[in-house]
Amino acid sequence: MDNAMQKGLAEAVGTFALTFIGGAAIANGQAGLIGVALAHGLALSVMISGLGHISGGHFNPAVTTGFLVTGRMSPREGALYVGSQLAGAVVAALVLLALVPGAREVQLGGQSLAAGVGFGAGVGIEIVLTFLLVFTVFATAVDERGAFKAIAGFGIGLVVAFDILAGGPVTGASMNPARSFGPALISGSLSGHLVYWIGPLVGGALAALLYDRVLMKKK
Repeated sequence: MDNAMQKGLAEAVGTFALTFIGGAAIANGQAGLIGVALAHGLALSVMISGLGHISGGHFNPAVTTGFLVTGRMSPREGALYVGSQLAGAVVAALVLLALVPGAREVQLGGQSLAAGVGFGAGVGIEIVLTFLLVFTVFATAVDERGAFKAIAGFGIGLVVAFDILAGGPVTGASMNPARSFGPALISGSLSGHLVYWIGPLVGGALAALLYDRVLMKKK
């Protein structure tokens, strides 16, 4: 298997794990907000630690967008990553539908806006949450001065956990278009889905550009 295919497979598997574990935690109805936050954070931490040396451990189109806007990835490779992430999330949603009791009732663990939260507010919250996530990715995993070699993916996973604790009851705290797309597509719950593309992609791009242009030590 060539290098590009290895990277694509790693991205698909990592995104599958995040979507399946997160969706199953929501579907079982026993985890509560803290449990759901931990399930997502731990899944992402372990997948980044296990597969980061192959693909960099994006598992999220918002992270890949950050690499694209800062010139760290070609458009062709970016398309491979995003396609693989979406595929992994769709397969995870199909497995949730087939195997996990209660998954259908919670739209396969997909995200939706809480009552009283409008489109603009939803986008804004997702921008903030994803900004914090991608900013941490650049600070720990991209910046050579960062702590990635010491803590692997756990710092990034913890950001996902605290973002869900803060934003989960409001928007579902997606921070990840692929994580939202798979369950939305398979469950047919695409209403308001643009929130989970616009917010994360804008937030990810802003975070990457700020860190790269202002805080990154240039060689």
